[in-house]
Amino acid sequence: MSRHTGHANVWGLMSLDAERGLLYVPTSTPSSDYWGGRRVGANLFAESLVCLDARTGERRWHFQAVHHGVWDYDLAAAPNLATIRVDGREIDAVAQVSKHGFTYVFDRVTGEPVWPIEERAVDTTTDVPGEVLYPTQPFPIKPPPFSGQGVSLEDANDLTPEIHALAVEEMRKFRLGPLFTPPSLQGTLQRPGASGGANWGGAAFDPETGWLYVRTSEDADTNQVCVNAGNDPEVDVEYSNNCPYGATLLMFREADGPGAAQTPESRLGPIPLIKPPYAHLVAIDLDAGEIAWKVPFGEGSGEIRNHPLLRGVELPERLGTRGNSGPMVTGGGLVFLGGGAPYLYAFDKATGAEVWRGATPFRAHANPMTYRARSGRQFVVIATGAGSDAALVAFARPG
Repeated sequence: MSRHTGHANVWGLMSLDAERGLLYVPTSTPSSDYWGGRRVGANLFAESLVCLDARTGERRWHFQAVHHGVWDYDLAAAPNLATIRVDGREIDAVAQVSKHGFTYVFDRVTGEPVWPIEERAVDTTTDVPGEVLYPTQPFPIKPPPFSGQGVSLEDANDLTPEIHALAVEEMRKFRLGPLFTPPSLQGTLQRPGASGGANWGGAAFDPETGWLYVRTSEDADTNQVCVNAGNDPEVDVEYSNNCPYGATLLMFREADGPGAAQTPESRLGPIPLIKPPYAHLVAIDLDAGEIAWKVPFGEGSGEIRNHPLLRGVELPERLGTRGNSGPMVTGGGLVFLGGGAPYLYAFDKATGAEVWRGATPFRAHANPMTYRARSGRQFVVIATGAGSDAALVAFARPG
């Protein structure tokens, strides 16, 4: 078994409660990511938040967010340590945002959920030989999902009647259904996609308000499993996603990004199958367990906006720009966010209104950071671009 399965490592970021000596570890999907025929069962401790004693490595508590994962919904974001007040009670909490659009909130010490998390029955029907899906998955009662989940024909892109008809025609080729609809030989439309939802950029917590800010990507990726043709010597499982509509061909896709994966031709080209917007910035009130506000993020790619099918069409100002980076919130009342476009944006943390944007020489894919120089001047810095076309860009108020 160990020759074929394993993984469940920590490829994202961990968080440390230094005062208590507690380390919070988010783990990944076990191998292989989209077919679990050789790892029947829940696959504990994969796709879990694990609390460890930082001094000894002893496990204090754990929570598995996805049982028997076949969607690549690993926990990539750093857990947020937050002190919140719920029903008049102060709680030192840890909040974990996920690729599939949930925010799991626990007592930092005991691991008890701040709000109930229900095990609900999910669809386990599969046409993939050897696959045995887990019958239930955990659903938090609060906060509500911050990302769209599941796909139906009602989600078909409706920017124009022609695009809507083409989107419906294309969507009918795939298996559709709610969150946790299994991958298939036919190909399943999966939302959120394998990149999320929230990814490694994670969320930013504001201790002044008890609000958590997260950027989410909104699109439907395909998740197709096929017989391993044997043309990849590193793939030794019977079924893989090395298919025309395999998830890894899409998960890092940016519509106009360099080296974007090629997928089977569609008459829609880079235009997504589902309705915009394709990204949001979301504020979550952790004291109440509610969404405080949710606004579209980003103008969307030029490749979409300039597509012949959209010539002459009046488009929304913000179609939404997908990406994996996360926000930064400041005591001055701003949320800074880049990602997918050559700008760094600043939003009012109370309302989500855009208050500023600064152009960058390349697309901003990183989380911003801030520091104060010896002169007392505060800077906001973000990494942009990649390879030889890269620059570290700093902004500061005049004076």
